[in-house]
Parts: sequence; C-alpha cells; structure tokens
Amino acid sequence: MIEPKAELSVDFEIIQSNISYLKSLLREGAFMAIIKANAYGHSLEDFVKNLDDIVDGYGVVRLEEALAIRKNSVKPILLMQGLYNEEGFQIASKNNLSITIHHPSQLNLAKEFNSKLNLWIKFNTGMNRLGFEVDDSKKLIDFNQEENCLMSHLACADNPADEMNRNQFALFEKISESFNKTSKSILNSAGIIHFPEYSFDWVRCGIAMYGGVPNEYLKTAMTFRSKVISIRNLRKGERIGYGGRYIASEDKKIAVIYCGYADGYPQNALDGTKILINSHECSILGRVSMDLITADITELPNIKEGDWATLWSPENSINLVSNYNDLISYELMTKITNRVIKST
Repeated sequence: MIEPKAELSVDFEIIQSNISYLKSLLREGAFMAIIKANAYGHSLEDFVKNLDDIVDGYGVVRLEEALAIRKNSVKPILLMQGLYNEEGFQIASKNNLSITIHHPSQLNLAKEFNSKLNLWIKFNTGMNRLGFEVDDSKKLIDFNQEENCLMSHLACADNPADEMNRNQFALFEKISESFNKTSKSILNSAGIIHFPEYSFDWVRCGIAMYGGVPNEYLKTAMTFRSKVISIRNLRKGERIGYGGRYIASEDKKIAVIYCGYADGYPQNALDGTKILINSHECSILGRVSMDLITADITELPNIKEGDWATLWSPENSINLVSNYNDLISYELMTKITNRVIKST
C-alpha cells in the first residue's frame, strides 16, 4: 500500500446475532429492518444480500433506497416518510412498495391508490413531528382495511421510566379502536427492548441491529480502524494539537494515528476517549484534526509505527465513544466518509 488509510469493516454475523436476540424478546409481530441512510452506514445492498432470510421486511426513507432493495428482495418495503405526487405513487404501486401517509396533502392520492398498494397510516401520539392527529380519525376511516397498517413512533422509549411512553401507548390504543381491521406498529429499537408487550403486528428496528444501543447482548457490528504512523515523546508542560488543548502534566509518549474528522471520526472527541491499539486500551489526547488523532501510549511500550488503532469495534463499543462524548451512535455510524476503505 502506497499510503495507510482508515478502514471500515462490517460483520454481518454480529448483526444476525443482534437480530436473533431482539426477535427473542418479542411476544408477537413481524420484524421490519430499518436500513435507511445506507443501513446506518453498514451498506444497504450488503445488508439485504446477507440478512434477507431472517427479517420480514424493510423500512427506508428514500424511493431510490426502496428500489435498490427491490432488486434483491420480494419482502415488504415501507417508505416511512411517504410520497407526495402521483408519479411516486405509481412507482410504488408498480414495485409493490408500502407508503406511509401522515399529512392531509397525501389523502387524495392515498384514496386513489388504496386498493393498489399497502398504506401505513401514521398518527402523532406525542412525538409532534409527523402524523395525523387523533381528531382526524374519522377522516381516515376508509383506510381501515386489513391490507393497511396503523403506526406511530415513540419519543422516549430509551428511557422506560418516562411517563410519555405510557401516554403514547394509551393514545395509540385509543386510536386503534377506530382501526380495528388494520395491522398495528409502534415499537422502535428501544421499544423492543423495554416494551416488548406492545409488539403488535410489526416492529420497526434500526439502531439496535447494529449494536448502537447499550445492552449486554448487543455488539457493535462495525470495526473502524487505522494505522499508527508516528510515535513521539511529549515532555512535561508541552502541548499537543490545534489549540494546544492538552498540556502534559508529566512526560508522555504519543501515538499519531492516520485518521481524522475527514474520515468520519468526531472532531469534538474529548481527551480520555478510549481507543484500542494492539488490543490495549489507551486514550485520545489533544484535538482531533482533519487527518490525525493523537493518543497516549505512555504505559504501552511495545506500540510501534504500523500497528493498528481500533477506534470502535465489537471489543471497543461504539456506545462507549458516543456516550463519553455526549453524542449518539447513529451519528458516528452514518458519518464515515468515502475516503475510508470499506469491506464486509
């Protein structure tokens, strides 16, 4: 190799194991894999090719994502934020796609295509982003059909003690009284873990499949790594990196790693963020730059140039990185850039 480059690999056996665990929690219901944003950075196409036999359907946001999946799968595909013109509905009908409707502007087209494709009717139960209001139920009664699905989205499922969860479930069940024929779906990843009793007919699982929520049974499926390209000594009182953020309180040995925010590592990562070099834990010191990360290897005398530094992996959970830096794992997964070498 002429020059070292950051590398990203995805372990689909880990994703399969994560899915199997999540499905074991369910009391009922089909498992919809949410693979928007290129499967949260894990490769939409590779996900479908590797895992189509263990999921029951797919959820995406963009029409082009749905069409890419349809080339490799006959399973249900949901456009979770809907479509908004006749051409889009025609394409969905031709390719047997399901469409979410959540806004009055979609109703005329939805009624026209009600018998031609499956519609997911989204109600706002507290998230206050997309969805019809409870008072709109009577206007939507024509969609109370077996082929369709009633849906909503939980706002605080990652905090099971938040009373908003119970309020949303209660409101969803009230709306369900007017939609007694349709399927039902309200659980996301955190909902599956904390409220499996509300699994109903479909669950919509995203981040948990990839190991992006703290849980002892779920593992990070990505390994993001690059090489140490320099080792230098830092004397007591010297500073390192842009802004000289870190000042050495004692003599230090520093590894310089060929990766930075242009590769997708968070620029605002704090001193103390954990990485692994040769499976040994060490900490970032100094500001992450466009191309370089600096880490403290003072207690690791055997580190040498050319060794691999693992930024997150099954052994160094992405959740440790995100939580320490007050970020979310979604952001880390989806910000890996095209200059990183990717493999499965």
